[in-house]
Amino acid sequence: MADHSAIARQFVDYYYNTFDTNRQGLAPLYREQSMLTFEGQPTSGGKQIVEKLTNLPFQRVQHVVSTSDAQPGSPSGSIIVTVTGQLLIDDETRPQFFTQTFHLYPEGTSFFVYNDIFRLVLGI
Repeated sequence: MADHSAIARQFVDYYYNTFDTNRQGLAPLYREQSMLTFEGQPTSGGKQIVEKLTNLPFQRVQHVVSTSDAQPGSPSGSIIVTVTGQLLIDDETRPQFFTQTFHLYPEGTSFFVYNDIFRLVLGI
């Protein structure tokens, strides 16, 4: 059985580094059956998800991960990952807080993002 915590750590590092430097580079992580809920708005399909992420209304972003927790997601070997952290957008100096949950589904010797739920944590 794969070490779900180690896989989650590798995924989180890769995901946010790629998001911050080249959002289009996230395309290989999603499939047609993938679903993103971003601030309450659902988007389905890998191509549509990457289009949504690349068209967000900012040029630069920097994620700082505060916590990352992982659990086995199902007997099929999937993994649930929940992340909390802060992000700075463009020229902002005050970070915004966020939470994001991923359901990583096994595919061969790797994983893809089956579900992705993102929310800003407002009022902190």
